[in-house]
Amino acid sequence: MQATSFTFDAATRTGSVLLDDGTPVPFDAAAFEAGGLRLLRPGQRVRIRTEGSGESRRVVFLTLQTFPDPGADS
Repeated sequence: MQATSFTFDAATRTGSVLLDDGTPVPFDAAAFEAGGLRLLRPGQRVRIRTEGSGESRRVVFLTLQTFPDPGADS
């Protein structure tokens, strides 16, 4: 799934992305670190995996759009 980086706190390595429909979805440090990134700027296109639905939906993997997702279904 694709999204756009919305917020990012480098100190806590947490933030949120916006889905293409404008829905914000949070991510924690574990999701950020799983993608192997060091920094994220608002507006960057990212590749994500999510779990849950509705208000409990959260990002569990996040990396740049051009990077592969080793855990994605083939």
